[in-house]
Amino acid sequence: MNDSVSRAEAGRDKQDGDDIAALAKGGRTNFLGFFLRLAARIPFLFIAGRAAAYGPAALGRFASALVIIELTAMVCTMGEKRGLAQRMSEAEGKELPANTVFDGVAVSLLASCAAALFFWFVPAPMFPGGTYTQFDRLMVIAIPPLALTEIWLAALAYRLQISPTVWSRAIVEPWTISIMAGLMIFVAPESGLSLAYIASIFAAAITAFVPFIRAYGRPRGWRPRVSVMRRLVVRSMPIALADTIEWGTRRVDVLLLGFLAPPSAVGVYYAAQQVASLPQKLKTSFEPVLGPVITRALKRKDYGAIARQVSQVGFWIMAAQVAIALSLGITGEGVMGLIGREFVGGTGALALLLAAEVVASTAVVSEAALIYVHRVRNLGVSLATIGFQAVLTFAGILLMQHLGYNSLFQAAAAAGALFIALGLASVVKAKMLAKFLGHPINNWRWPLLWAAAPAVAIGFVFTQYLPEWVELAFGIPAILGSYLFVIWKKAFGPEDRKLFQKTKSN
Repeated sequence: MNDSVSRAEAGRDKQDGDDIAALAKGGRTNFLGFFLRLAARIPFLFIAGRAAAYGPAALGRFASALVIIELTAMVCTMGEKRGLAQRMSEAEGKELPANTVFDGVAVSLLASCAAALFFWFVPAPMFPGGTYTQFDRLMVIAIPPLALTEIWLAALAYRLQISPTVWSRAIVEPWTISIMAGLMIFVAPESGLSLAYIASIFAAAITAFVPFIRAYGRPRGWRPRVSVMRRLVVRSMPIALADTIEWGTRRVDVLLLGFLAPPSAVGVYYAAQQVASLPQKLKTSFEPVLGPVITRALKRKDYGAIARQVSQVGFWIMAAQVAIALSLGITGEGVMGLIGREFVGGTGALALLLAAEVVASTAVVSEAALIYVHRVRNLGVSLATIGFQAVLTFAGILLMQHLGYNSLFQAAAAAGALFIALGLASVVKAKMLAKFLGHPINNWRWPLLWAAAPAVAIGFVFTQYLPEWVELAFGIPAILGSYLFVIWKKAFGPEDRKLFQKTKSN
């Protein structure tokens, strides 16, 4: 009896170790994608901010339309970005995997085409200022490929194939929009950003579709089944709404600014958000692998393993986000100045947005498990979060206007609202998941503060006493280097170091 129990425990420990290794491998692969995306996103912001054909106002109009396009595409995925992992796990051995995926593809394609058609005839929500061209209206054709790309990449991630995500999202998409934005200056400058965005979405979709077909092949004996599609929509709706709301918390501020502030302020805020959202990509580095790992652990009812995995990944994400927040936040004026002199006023918003991404890490990793065990309750917390954020954002903008502060202070108020809302959501969702699993969820470690102290001191020296080019060229690496050295020595244990150790492929 004792031998059988020991063997079972050994098996669980081995599986847990394998899962952590899989998470580390997937995160490591996508972590590379983060730096590639960083390298590609900066040229786009530089072109959009400094080119005479664009500037803050054009970037603001583009950002307002982008919010509606991407929000709609997220809804049209029908929760398959994360819900597909559970459907695939349940259908193993019962149905051809390609057929399972195409059920979701069919529903998403119908919904996204209908949405694109609606916004073509009713473009006003995309352009609250009322200024747009016929080429700008074409942005609606990006909705179907944007939604389908998420499903194809989720299907590949279920098989732990992460490199297509890196190629599609971190290389092809950002570099295409940067290159096309530059070319469109000479072709259609009044709609250049919109046309560049459309090109980047279609390029990313093709990059995702080719490896998907290679991995899964074409469906065999598949046909659209209304009853199956209806069940999929009903079952996936809580996940779809949770995905949409989680994404929406990063966009409701832009939406409200679009209605309450001038386009130039929206453009400055959007630029700050693009820089600040770079650490947000670190969370998505683990999402594709975390979903399948959690669903398999749930199948085994190994709740302790889920708690360890969520806490482990949460710490990895938080440690990396603090590093990026310190390096980009301390040198914020120089970073925003790279985009254009008009954007330096967004430094305060940038600092608050970077801080918001740090406090949000616990909510995101907790939600990765909650969507499978407490869908409706998780959805309720997400709805309360975005509602609270919207009220805070609206009130903050109106307060700044009432006090006579300019639109850049209004943008900072929107960033502060995001910080408060995401911090509260992290506390609530971590406690909710811990109660269900019977194990604590905690991704905070005190050495994070020890590592931040020398980084702040070094950053102060570079920003106060050295030229701006030295601050950016050498200050950012110095801040990162000091922080990472302390983290490695004081906070990283054997499990943490798996993130940097290559594992053999199965």
